[in-house]
Amino acid sequence: MKVLIADDHDLVRETLAAYLMREPGIEVSTAADFHAAAKHIKWDGQFDLVLLDYNMPGMNGLHGLTKALELTGGRPVAIMSGSATRKVAEEALSAGAMGFLPKSMAARSVIHAIRFMAAGEKYAPLDFMSVKANASENSLEARLTKREVEVLKGLMQGKSNKEIGRDIELQEVTVKLHVKTLCRKINARNRTHAAMIAKDEMLE
Repeated sequence: MKVLIADDHDLVRETLAAYLMREPGIEVSTAADFHAAAKHIKWDGQFDLVLLDYNMPGMNGLHGLTKALELTGGRPVAIMSGSATRKVAEEALSAGAMGFLPKSMAARSVIHAIRFMAAGEKYAPLDFMSVKANASENSLEARLTKREVEVLKGLMQGKSNKEIGRDIELQEVTVKLHVKTLCRKINARNRTHAAMIAKDEMLE
């Protein structure tokens, strides 16, 4: 199975690629923006799945998805994001995406999702879609994934990344990535500011 991962965040791209390459039967190529991804699609032949970061340079929203589908001849293309809302996920699926992956997903779940989509089956995590459906579009729950909400609750309690990771069974480096992502999504300057924002919105 040939997979192309396109993401402008080096840590996300290379970590996911390294994890996938440990799996038998998976060949991985990477790109840091949509332009490079398009070149890979043209030069490297048919990929079983192309995974595109929604916010990377060159994507221009879902226009990148449409272009990628044209380049692949309709073969599976999926979107991943650390900040997109349920509405964006739904629009991507309606526009032809084979699936939508929040970056907060556990690595093992990502592997299963990738195999699922490469086989031609649509995928979107139920918890992500349902959390967004049950929350106000302007609430923290509407802007954050379930995992990011868990991390934010830890910040509200004044816990360190290591303590949060122990509580929700995540590696400390993964918690750190979630903190960075959620701060960006709720316009928080730092972890303390993020906790203050959460308390102001009475996040329980």
